[in-house]
Amino acid sequence: MFYWFMKYLVAGPLLKSLFRPWVVGQENIPKSGGAIIASNHLSVIDSVFLPLYLDRRISFLAKSEYFTGKGVKGWVTRVFMKTTGQLPIDRSGGKASEASLLTGLRVLGGGDLLGIYPEGTRSPDGKMYRGRTGVARMVLEAGVPIVPIAMVDTDEMMPIGTRLPKFRRIGIIIGEPLDFSRFEGMEGDRFILRSITDELMYEMQRLSKQEYVDVYATSVKGKAPALSR
Repeated sequence: MFYWFMKYLVAGPLLKSLFRPWVVGQENIPKSGGAIIASNHLSVIDSVFLPLYLDRRISFLAKSEYFTGKGVKGWVTRVFMKTTGQLPIDRSGGKASEASLLTGLRVLGGGDLLGIYPEGTRSPDGKMYRGRTGVARMVLEAGVPIVPIAMVDTDEMMPIGTRLPKFRRIGIIIGEPLDFSRFEGMEGDRFILRSITDELMYEMQRLSKQEYVDVYATSVKGKAPALSR
């Protein structure tokens, strides 16, 4: 209820009127049934604007620490997470990947939309980086389509490290769903998982026109501390 209240009566109308995002391909979102919505990740506001232009609710996976903060900052963070449909997962320890998988499969098994950023973190410099294969495993285990998304210029509106967005128009490009059912039952094959992930990243890069770099974004952030905040 809170999600829909904020989306249609409070935050949604305000953000749409102030920033006037342009959107292409809304008809490519499945009308029913589970599906993965896979997007590039340029800014924290990606998780704000993308849900505004989907008729269906979308849930994202987020670190549980975002829901347990103290004081005013902790409260604001919790409200933001709930408003944007984030689901808390424990990403500490060796079972982090399994926790993400099981939580995602529950969402998809319920016939809902699950939002995933295959790069695993925000791009530190506006480029697109290598995708993590967890998204491919989830696609095969759930047996659902995956919709590639390109967020455009959100890093220009709100770069990493800034607290308030700039008044800049952004874009959302929604590609056609990708069907990987031909690989059913092969979720244990790491070569298949990498092939699926690379095909997805290629399609996302085609939509976004970003420069592609075949390394993980986390490795780049590790070399540039100033960009990792």
